[in-house]
Amino acid sequence: MAIKEWTIQQALYHSKRTVLLAIIITMIIGSGVRFILLDDNVMNMLPKDIDSRRVWDEIVDEFQYSDFLFVAFGRDGEIVLTKENLALVWDLTEAFEMVPQVDQVLSLSTMNRMDSEDGFLEVDDLIPQRILSELEIKSLTEYLKDNSNLSAQMLGKNGDYINIIIRPKSSEDFPNLVSAVKKITSPFEDTYEFHFGGQPYIAGKVPGMIQTETQKLMLAGLLIMSMILLVNFRSIPSVGMILLVVVMSMLSMMGFLGWIYHFTGSDRFIFTFVNSSMPIVLLTIANSDGVHIMSRFFREARKHKDVKQAIIRTMNQLLLPIFLTSLTTSAAFLTMLTSPITAMAGYGLSLGFGILWAWILSSIFLTALINLKTWNFSTVALTKSSFLENIVTIFGRNILKRPKTVLFSGIIIVLISSIGICYINVEVNLVNLFKPGNTIRESTLFLDREMAGSMNLMMKVDGDLKDPQTLSQMVKVQKYLEDIPTVNTTISISDVIQEMHKTVMDNKPEYQSIPETRGQVNNLITMYSMSGDPDDFESLVNYEYDAGLITTMMHTISTKDVVRIADDIENFLHTEIPDLNIEVSGLMMFLKDFVALVIQSSITSIFVSIVVILCIVWIFFRSWKFGLLSVIPLTSAVILNFGLMGWFGVDLSHFTALLTSIIIGVGVDFAIHYIAEFRHYSNNGINEDEISRRVVDNVGYPILLDVFSNMGFCVLILSSLIPIVHMGGLMVFAMLSTSFGTLTILASIMEMTKHTLKR
Repeated sequence: MAIKEWTIQQALYHSKRTVLLAIIITMIIGSGVRFILLDDNVMNMLPKDIDSRRVWDEIVDEFQYSDFLFVAFGRDGEIVLTKENLALVWDLTEAFEMVPQVDQVLSLSTMNRMDSEDGFLEVDDLIPQRILSELEIKSLTEYLKDNSNLSAQMLGKNGDYINIIIRPKSSEDFPNLVSAVKKITSPFEDTYEFHFGGQPYIAGKVPGMIQTETQKLMLAGLLIMSMILLVNFRSIPSVGMILLVVVMSMLSMMGFLGWIYHFTGSDRFIFTFVNSSMPIVLLTIANSDGVHIMSRFFREARKHKDVKQAIIRTMNQLLLPIFLTSLTTSAAFLTMLTSPITAMAGYGLSLGFGILWAWILSSIFLTALINLKTWNFSTVALTKSSFLENIVTIFGRNILKRPKTVLFSGIIIVLISSIGICYINVEVNLVNLFKPGNTIRESTLFLDREMAGSMNLMMKVDGDLKDPQTLSQMVKVQKYLEDIPTVNTTISISDVIQEMHKTVMDNKPEYQSIPETRGQVNNLITMYSMSGDPDDFESLVNYEYDAGLITTMMHTISTKDVVRIADDIENFLHTEIPDLNIEVSGLMMFLKDFVALVIQSSITSIFVSIVVILCIVWIFFRSWKFGLLSVIPLTSAVILNFGLMGWFGVDLSHFTALLTSIIIGVGVDFAIHYIAEFRHYSNNGINEDEISRRVVDNVGYPILLDVFSNMGFCVLILSSLIPIVHMGGLMVFAMLSTSFGTLTILASIMEMTKHTLKR
């Protein structure tokens, strides 16, 4: 009680000081936005102890960073191996090598060719100089025809595009890497058709794209929301006050994330693809607090014609439910600290902080602003109820007349929707998150169709890699992989050994094989070192030749196919190659592991959040019955939303999985406000027949106004990013489903059990 009185005192009698302090503190916290780090590398979202991440780290430590950025250029239908095009390859390669984030560039100008003279192996540059003669181009063309592995990496399938492969130094600065590469290629993009791909390119390009697109759509959504609020409140200042609370809350949340990253430097607090939904989530919750306070203030002001009296009555009734909604929602988000997806920790912690700051701003800052404003009680806003208020009154009475019918109908709808959960498809492959026609999607599909592909699979092989038996087993693994329809090519030290063996045997095809003895293998490697650089093999085998890599390039495929193919590969290795020590990693395995983490994180978040909310409401309302009632709307909304995702083919991704957060945050808000209002009338001796009607009249309007004002975020469906499209549509439906659960299922249950609840 003392806290409630202190809060009202600060808002009413120290209004200017309260407003000034709130703005200063918000600016200090918000200044942390300059420390936010954008990163959307899938690997960085995986726990470091998961197998695919552990193996990947071992590969990077022992070999080189092996996630490539691809740059393909040419003209459709024109032969690409010409003097001018090869000179451009030379120039682009040199320019790429000067980029600070680049470790190595693999292109026709940096690759070697192997020839034999009198049984000795000779190693020369594939392109010895920038300008080639027609004879040298003809020799190069013939060599590439005879070396399918090399041509598969460097040339398009129809010979009209050239591929340049960039190996980054690390995964720490993809945005600047992509920016530098695009700056180098931009002068030639009017002459040639360029295609870019690979995880480094997507991870470097997507954060900026998301930031730009989300900002535009958010502004459009805020504008529509403002118009809807204005139509209902019929007061520009009141809408401005709510928007100010929303904007200050979002700024503080983003600044808090930046400060946490600044002080910890932890990957758990980077800003990823997932975090772009944070402003949308917070906006819905902060808007809800503001709408409840402002609508109750208007209702009380119409009755008492006194601003201070209206504020006191409003805050006496709403301080506890707004505190509870903020506490329960924050607690639900803080459960994400236990998520196996590292980025979820920063997501949950910063959103939890943002929600609590929105509560403080709504409870003190907003009411202080209301008190400072000079209100004209003759305006239509303070003399007549709005159209939506009148609709709610009619709607509430009809529901309360037939509570059993309403409850039964609601349960049937939820049960039918629940069947769709069985059909939910999980999709976490970033390429499939773009609409057809998007440049990232189309370039990736081009690389899959015409070049070696953009998805990799890495196999780390431990053993004696000069032993013919080990090398032969690697060949067996590669043949199995190349029989998979989505695989374009594989490469390992065994390919080089076979190529050297064929070369020294006068290029006879029958000698494209692993030699019979270890001594013969060693001789081939020694001959290579005499005219070539042994470091050419550093991405294939370590210096001791006791660990090597099999790199597989493949088409981009759906997450469902990733899981199936990965399981088949692991089964093959276990049953057919039991004696060879092979560990698997790469983008394909990251996606497989990420699927499991998304599902695990979603299920855990739902159940833990519901339990936490139930317990908090139970404690504060001192009744397990109210605790149980508080989770009914959000539980039914979760089932409705995920069920309809299955029915309508909306994929569950690490982005749309966060829809649960919106449902839980908004659903518990509506339920707590309804329950608090019911308890208020119940404890004040209101006639049983009047309680539910008054509750619906007072709570139904702000709930529906909150829902309709957030309809503005339908503009998100205009995004080129499929998850944001789904987020917009599902968020709107989440608002509808949570209000449906509160005003139908919860309202009818409480109407039917009001005699028991009063005790």
